[in-house]
Amino acid sequence: MRKSKVLLVEDDETVRKLINDFMTREGYEVLPFADAPEALEMVRMRGLPHIALIDLNLPTMHGFELASKLKAMADVPIIFVTSSGDTDTIVQGLKKYAEDFVVKPFQLRELEARVQVVLSRMPSLDYANEPIIHIDAHLKIDFAHNRILLDGKPISLTPTESILLHVLLRNSGRVVENRMLIARVWPGQDVYEDTLRVHMHRLRRKLEADSHHPHYIRTERGIGYMFTVKPPESFIQEQPVG
Repeated sequence: MRKSKVLLVEDDETVRKLINDFMTREGYEVLPFADAPEALEMVRMRGLPHIALIDLNLPTMHGFELASKLKAMADVPIIFVTSSGDTDTIVQGLKKYAEDFVVKPFQLRELEARVQVVLSRMPSLDYANEPIIHIDAHLKIDFAHNRILLDGKPISLTPTESILLHVLLRNSGRVVENRMLIARVWPGQDVYEDTLRVHMHRLRRKLEADSHHPHYIRTERGIGYMFTVKPPESFIQEQPVG
């Protein structure tokens, strides 16, 4: 099994090195960065991480803004690692972006335990963290650039469509209930199933040759949706197109 890929964005060099060294010893693949732009460029080149550890007070971009940019690509789980213990900040971060908050100073073993807990709640397929995901001979997905390639033709996705597709793909072969999709795609918002159906219809029109007879996304009426095509046992890793 592949190592879980951890995106670490922390401008304090000492803290970054401590987390990087400890998490690496614990068996994770850590991608450490001092600021957001370099981290985002890595994601675009190497694919999504399984989880992101983000400091709030970064040099050129607030941690919430970085989280927003990652969440516009896919449903990347995030833990904020920060010196800010302000309740309003923590509540805002948890409602909109994060699975958890770790306030400095902290024990490294505690941080790793929280990472484990988050990852245990998130179904993860190794192939889903490559730059270009090969679903079958017709469909490829490039989450970092919000697009699919259908028979070689690039088709743009909205951030909402990209997140929907990522949640379904991560749960491939299992029905994802409507309430779960709404919670992951629109965290902290009052969204109803009619809104979900509209966005799912738009996604299907881009993804399916015949949206009335879908091949990839099946509906379980009154329950939810399921991504039904299993990935190939092996695939070729590519760099993002364009």
